[in-house]
Amino acid sequence: MHIANFIALLTGIVLVVLAISIGGPLQAFLDVPSLMIVVGGTFAVVLTSFSPTDMQRTFALAMRALGHGQPAFHALGKHLIVLAKKGRTDGLLGLQKDAASEPHPFLRQALSLAVDGAPFDVVEKILFQDTASLLERQERALALLRRAADVAPAMGLVGTLIGLVQMLGSLSSPEAIGPAMAVAILTTFYGAVMAYMVFTPLAAKLEQMSADDVLLRKLMVTAALSIIKQENPRQLELSLNSLLPPAQRLSVFR
Repeated sequence: MHIANFIALLTGIVLVVLAISIGGPLQAFLDVPSLMIVVGGTFAVVLTSFSPTDMQRTFALAMRALGHGQPAFHALGKHLIVLAKKGRTDGLLGLQKDAASEPHPFLRQALSLAVDGAPFDVVEKILFQDTASLLERQERALALLRRAADVAPAMGLVGTLIGLVQMLGSLSSPEAIGPAMAVAILTTFYGAVMAYMVFTPLAAKLEQMSADDVLLRKLMVTAALSIIKQENPRQLELSLNSLLPPAQRLSVFR
């Protein structure tokens, strides 16, 4: 988990716990029936809309998103310029070792296609399809998280109705009114916490990571196609700067 994300999540949890402890004992906010309704109900409804594979993939992407920091676009741009220079002077075969040792799978694939002499349009098509598949998986994970954020408060409302029915049915037994009221109130609380402190922030973080992944891939595709065309690295720098945020633009040839 990225340190800034960890601090933000921990701060939110601590503030809620402190607010509860100031007003009374924490045990009063722990209710098993309410948790069963909200947590169990939310996952049951989401599982009805999505497959177990989707849930497993979403969990993996959410954990990756929590550990996602600001990508080093500037450093990547400089690395791509170095590769372009080498490809220009040594030819595409001169990048064979660089392709084999490249840590990023997508760039390694792009460089390997270039070294193997794949046609320009074939490389462009393969890289585009690979990126489209990535976006499709991330969009499905986003849809699942947003669905969970919608369902959790609704399950809280269901629990509230259940608690109210139990309470109204127990008016002749005062000792049963308290537990029924706890279910009614706490399910709403649990639903709001799950929706607005867990699922919605995770969806926003995953959306940010997806946008960063797209930009990284755009930079890599631009560089790979430029290398295949044997363009001047100065021209590649201009192309990369048109994609990069102003604060991270390159000035290798200036």
